[in-house]
Amino acid sequence: MTSGASRFFDLAGFAATPLTRDPFPYLIVPGFLPRPALDVLAGDFPRIEKAGSFPVSELRFGPQFQAFLGELEGRALREAMAAKFEMDLSGRPTMVTVRGRAQAKDGRIHADSKTKLITVLIYMNERWEAPGGRLRLLRSPDSLEDCIVEVPPVEGTLIAFKVTPNSWHGHEKIEGERRVVQLNWVRDADVVRHEQNRHRFSAKIKRFFASAS
Repeated sequence: MTSGASRFFDLAGFAATPLTRDPFPYLIVPGFLPRPALDVLAGDFPRIEKAGSFPVSELRFGPQFQAFLGELEGRALREAMAAKFEMDLSGRPTMVTVRGRAQAKDGRIHADSKTKLITVLIYMNERWEAPGGRLRLLRSPDSLEDCIVEVPPVEGTLIAFKVTPNSWHGHEKIEGERRVVQLNWVRDADVVRHEQNRHRFSAKIKRFFASAS
């Protein structure tokens, strides 16, 4: 059971979407952010000029995006995810990072760190026509062609998967704007501190080279 109504999310659509369990548990929900929510958020998404993942503490954004983040880490979505994946997420910390641009080296096949429990990706791109940059969930770490499903990163689409040793994913190369918000439930607070420090250091390096150029 989920608690409360959501301003930004289609939780009913999420609940109605079946979980695919093979080869690892995942689901895809187009329109998880309905049109009215996307319109509200359109002007508040952080302006990100560099590639890479940025913790929200390193970004500037408006009040609507702040409200969106509150729901993203809120009780209703936590309960929905816990029910869908049949996991106890009570007491598990969350971590949110945001990407605004992709670079050629992004998208290499990987499975997320075992310190992460669930990965959630919410795409915020108005449209997507490029062949690259479409996330592929994979059966193996050997080839992007060994694909279960390919998802264009179109605004409002949610992908969520349980982090397992075989939760392989990646995408073809793309350079340019590619907006995505990533939410993770993680093992403990030490993971959050470590990852945030790593992302903050990376963000500072990017800002230093941007100012020096």
